[in-house]
Amino acid sequence: MITATDLTFRYRESAEPTVRGINLTIPDGTFLGITGPAGSGKSTLTYLLNGSVVVEGMDTCEVSLTDISRVVGSVCQDIDSQMVTSVVEDEVLYGPENFGMPKAEMAARVTAALEEMGIADLRHRAIAGLSGGQKQKVAIASVIACAPKVLVLDEPTAELDPASSLAVFELLRRYAREHGTTVIVVEQKIALLAEFADTILVMEKGEIALSGSPAEVLSQVDRLLEIGVACPRSTSLWRVLTDAGLYEGPVCRNVPDAVRMVCEVVA
Repeated sequence: MITATDLTFRYRESAEPTVRGINLTIPDGTFLGITGPAGSGKSTLTYLLNGSVVVEGMDTCEVSLTDISRVVGSVCQDIDSQMVTSVVEDEVLYGPENFGMPKAEMAARVTAALEEMGIADLRHRAIAGLSGGQKQKVAIASVIACAPKVLVLDEPTAELDPASSLAVFELLRRYAREHGTTVIVVEQKIALLAEFADTILVMEKGEIALSGSPAEVLSQVDRLLEIGVACPRSTSLWRVLTDAGLYEGPVCRNVPDAVRMVCEVVA
């Protein structure tokens, strides 16, 4: 679905590239998580997916933004800056309407998107009166109403509590599985990525420092700490017990994994 070859990008006002030497292939239907410390180039990499890579065979440097937006849908970190209307229904309708879809199709898309995100009851609500989590779901609904093949989200849980963060990721995973959509999420909470992503990329100083399955990435605890990425507590416990020679099983990604590990150790 997405290919980047030796991708390097420098902002006009910067002396050094923000991202450099990125080689990346993202298969159809992948749930990809991107993490790393502040300033590592995570957000810039997601921006480049809309303008400097090959997406579904299209060189994004050579086709129009309209063509790209039919395939790639993006949700910004600053949700309020992305909103263009004042009512939920109008916000979700905005994309299909601008693509010139037939009225019947637009109505069906809006209804389906609201139901996918579990916010059908907010259809006629004013956006200004919504909570952060509700706005996040509206923003995602407004993108999936256009049925993109790639969904890119930049820190979608930055302002959400743990329960709301989990709910957003569960919605994304279900949507990806049901529609075969490629989902790319920039997220600081590596525990969430470890639970939901197929593949995790860890950025450091504009480069891909680590890449692999959640288990492969989390097993490199020392490297993650060196980069500045905090491991889940379950992974830290796995490391302590492994180093002490008390456990030889696979890396722990979450609390259930840790419970099974501890039960095995004390048995």
